[in-house]
Amino acid sequence: MKLGMLTACLPSWSLEQVAEFAKQTGYERLEVAVWPSTGGRDFEAAHLPVATFTEKDADETRALMERTGLEISAFAYYENNLIGDLARREEIRTHLKHAIDAAQMLDVPYVGTFLGRDVSKSVRENMREAERVLPELVDYAGERGIKLIVENCVMEGWHPDGYPGNIAYSPELWEWMTKELGFYLNWDPSHLTWIGIDPIATIAPFAEYIVHAQAKDLEIFDDKRNQYGFFGLVEKGDNPWAMGWWRYRIPGRGIVDWSHVVDRLYEVGFTGTLSVEHEDPLWGGTPEKVCEGLRIAQRTLRPLISPDL
Repeated sequence: MKLGMLTACLPSWSLEQVAEFAKQTGYERLEVAVWPSTGGRDFEAAHLPVATFTEKDADETRALMERTGLEISAFAYYENNLIGDLARREEIRTHLKHAIDAAQMLDVPYVGTFLGRDVSKSVRENMREAERVLPELVDYAGERGIKLIVENCVMEGWHPDGYPGNIAYSPELWEWMTKELGFYLNWDPSHLTWIGIDPIATIAPFAEYIVHAQAKDLEIFDDKRNQYGFFGLVEKGDNPWAMGWWRYRIPGRGIVDWSHVVDRLYEVGFTGTLSVEHEDPLWGGTPEKVCEGLRIAQRTLRPLISPDL
């Protein structure tokens, strides 16, 4: 197992800046954000130009990784592959293919995305649509030696009422997503925690599909949940992600039991990357605070990961 970090939390930095910081801080791998541009959601970052990726770009990226001693564990392009706007869906599909092509050039084994959801339709209707349109993407990746990995984020901000906006939020759906569609998991315990699922209990049943994992923590405010209910605030203002009763935290500052998470991953033979996904608002807002948050996460997780296993 190796300790990595998702680069999306530093969208204003170049990949070289992020890599130098990661090396100095004790990270071993980078999960590289490859959105087409910044300026959208705050976790959108374009750390490699995959849409126009050339052999020169590939050579420069390889040289950077060799100089810093880092590896790229995966590309990250987490967008809605089932969005109801078909023109937007095609844009997402096209960029995901660009990410797959660039991953092939760099021998990066995984490209991460979301299944997503058309929020005007039920989960079952979205499952049928996914079966119609998503196998082609899985095949496209497989033909190039790449596995598509899906993060189990609920993406509640994509739904006007805080319901799941990504139909990969529960083990019931993972069964279908992995065995029927051919996707793998970028497993994240924080999302499972707030929807009431014990994350540790999900590791062994899906061990063969958990090929990459994200490290993000969670803090819950019981008094606020008693006020707003499970689906959170009704009046969200200009922030569709405002639930009101929980927030993401850096590993070690929330309620996820990381010693048991890592122990169970070892137990099932996980040899992939545990990648810190920094979305902690207490350690956000400026690159300096983000970097300190990443240092806190590294100090929390590094002692749990054996350098020899």
